[in-house]
Amino acid sequence: MGDIVAAVLSIPPLAAYLLVFALVFAEDAAFVGFVVPGETAAVVGGVIANQGKADIWVMVPLVVVAAVAGDTAGYEVGKHLGPKLLGSRALRRHRERLGDAQEFLARRGGWAVFLGRFVAFFRAVTPALAGASHMRYRTFLAYNALGGLVWGIGFTLLGYLAGASYEAVAKTVGRDVAAVVVAVALVVVIVWRVRRSRRKRRVQRRSGGGQ
Repeated sequence: MGDIVAAVLSIPPLAAYLLVFALVFAEDAAFVGFVVPGETAAVVGGVIANQGKADIWVMVPLVVVAAVAGDTAGYEVGKHLGPKLLGSRALRRHRERLGDAQEFLARRGGWAVFLGRFVAFFRAVTPALAGASHMRYRTFLAYNALGGLVWGIGFTLLGYLAGASYEAVAKTVGRDVAAVVVAVALVVVIVWRVRRSRRKRRVQRRSGGGQ
């Protein structure tokens, strides 16, 4: 990552803004996240601002807008391509993880869009899966905007505050955030299953009592 930052620091500020925007946007719109995780680009944007090569008050909203717009583009790709996208060569090797993402989206709906923003693989595929499943765009946009806002502000400011320690922070935070989100997702699934089991038992008791 040090080479990336060094290269970006050597280009004009406008080009740096455009590069960070493009990387964050393309992560979900074109599955670039399989190669360059979006949080890396967001953290680099913060580091650039820390080095005085960009304005943090421009970089933060830029990253947020890129995140929300990229997810929206990914949603439209999934909506219009659907099965062709899911059967593509790019996703074939990720079949098992893709199935997990589809199941989580089916169970949690909009919250899967929000939580998926904080896990690299889910962030790259969830928007397209939401579009392919015909989730209402209004619902998708609400959770997409919330996730993009929290994620964009958080990771860009982390890069800004980390300064020279950006590499360790990017690796540690990316790993820890993923672990926290996975834990939250597991809790959500457990609660959902417990509630479903209780509803089934209530229905069975009512059916038995009515006979």
